[in-house]
Amino acid sequence: MTTAAQDIITVKLERTFDQMDANKDGYLDWTDYQKLADRYIQGYGLSRDDRRARALQTFCQIYWLELLRHAGADGDRLTKEQFVLANRLAVIDTSRLNVTEGGGHAIFDIVDADGDNEISRDEFARLTRDVWRDHSPATMDLFFRLDTDGDGAISRHEFIRAVREHFLSNDPDAPGSIFFGHI
Repeated sequence: MTTAAQDIITVKLERTFDQMDANKDGYLDWTDYQKLADRYIQGYGLSRDDRRARALQTFCQIYWLELLRHAGADGDRLTKEQFVLANRLAVIDTSRLNVTEGGGHAIFDIVDADGDNEISRDEFARLTRDVWRDHSPATMDLFFRLDTDGDGAISRHEFIRAVREHFLSNDPDAPGSIFFGHI
């Protein structure tokens, strides 16, 4: 990877850190991941024992433990620098968890509320409103960028590709680069 490419990925990961640091203390800990999962669970009105809620909770727990392992953290929280390094390492080390696949599928299953294996405009609007808490009309522009085949829906394949782009793409304008900045 070139230095410029690494800088773009770092910027995306730092933006994600800032969005996830709920109490703005400069650290992420398990409670920040729990709050993220809760936003999806509450935003979609899921019961805690719903299969989709359990899958997201499980993914978040394993992902958090993988970040701690890859950061070599002494405690149970990460600085921004540790978070960036740990994500870079966790994404390429798929020996225990494939971050781009596991998280993408768990989130997709929740957002695809009607279970038709695609995210409609209404389902995407619900995500931006109820989970991201973003009410700006510009967020729907993102829907059209993620719908790369222009069929009026975001397929599972398009969604997973956006997740991969967030973690691996050096293109700052790739849809996934923008999408996961909203975590």
